Amino acid sequence: MVVEVRDLGKRVDNGGEPLTILHEISFAVAAAETVAIVGASGSGKSTLLGLLAGLDQPSSGSVTLAGEELGKLDEDARAVLRGRLLGFVFQTFQLLPSLNAIENVMLPLELAGTANARAEAEYWLQRVDLSHRLRHYPKHLSGGEQQRVALARAFAPKPRLLLADEPTGNLDAATGHQVIELMFAINAERGTTLILVTHDEEIAARCSRRLRMHAGQLEEVR
Repeated sequence: MVVEVRDLGKRVDNGGEPLTILHEISFAVAAAETVAIVGASGSGKSTLLGLLAGLDQPSSGSVTLAGEELGKLDEDARAVLRGRLLGFVFQTFQLLPSLNAIENVMLPLELAGTANARAEAEYWLQRVDLSHRLRHYPKHLSGGEQQRVALARAFAPKPRLLLADEPTGNLDAATGHQVIELMFAINAERGTTLILVTHDEEIAARCSRRLRMHAGQLEEVR
């Protein structure tokens, strides 16, 4: 299994009263599976994704990625694991504004010690049809172009697991459709495991499994 979640819980202090965001969630994701996590706003989807990435700490339970239990690692070790295993696609793109398109894609490659980072970044920007935008900064790119740069950045280090949080949330319908088509096409080519948080049931239906968050609990959609 690439992902194993056992009895995962997350509670926060709400003005002196404990608020349960996630309650005893358990599931597993095999290599090359595509899994959609759906549910209403505030149901805990993004919180769950942050815990899967080791960006937040659970109140109880465990998350294991590729055999490594995150709770047994310190922050530095979790960061190394993220760099080795994970790719991210965010609703808000999260490109660095001071870097142009190719530099944004090169960054995770350089952090991973890739010798030919520039050539790899050029290949990936070509793969997402942005070879004519290599030296454009995010502020000079449309939303769809920024998200395609983000896709290139996510896939370039060859992650085993891609986490996508509402990747079409800031895009119009037509542009969002293009981005999703591209993401699923590259994911299939690479055999990457995908966990996708989305409000869009049509996008969710393209995944091999659907999990629904409701009131901090997770259930399989049959």
